[in-house]
Amino acid sequence: MEEISRQVTLKAQEKGIEQLFLEDPLLFSEHLLLGRQKQFLEANALEGGFVFFDRGIPDVVAYLDYLKTSYPNTFKTICSQHIYDKIFILKPWKAIYKQDNERYETFEQALILHDFLVKTYTDYGYTIIDTPFGTVEERLDFILNHLNKSE
Repeated sequence: MEEISRQVTLKAQEKGIEQLFLEDPLLFSEHLLLGRQKQFLEANALEGGFVFFDRGIPDVVAYLDYLKTSYPNTFKTICSQHIYDKIFILKPWKAIYKQDNERYETFEQALILHDFLVKTYTDYGYTIIDTPFGTVEERLDFILNHLNKSE
């Protein structure tokens, strides 16, 4: 499933809002939460095979916690009601990290956000599978091998 935060950011920019996440984190996060919930439900309707998400629903809560922004309890409820089978996490990697139009965090901020993501997923009861650095092929092999062992 495609990462929808880029879509939300681009739509806001078309309306003249340069960084919706920075200007109104709660509104941005509401759009993300609903979009990711929709993706989750679409994925559940598919039959056979694996479905991969670039980001999960709990990411929304982790980012808001990072910003120390309050949010409605419905955010936590939605996180608790939509459970992923596996969580693979890829730590920020300085050698390949790039900021762009939609990724405005510095590498140092990305490391802090990573810690918030780990804490949030752990708080929701997930066992996080740390994906090692390597080529795209090596990472893909790691993930697929782990999934094949779990079947």
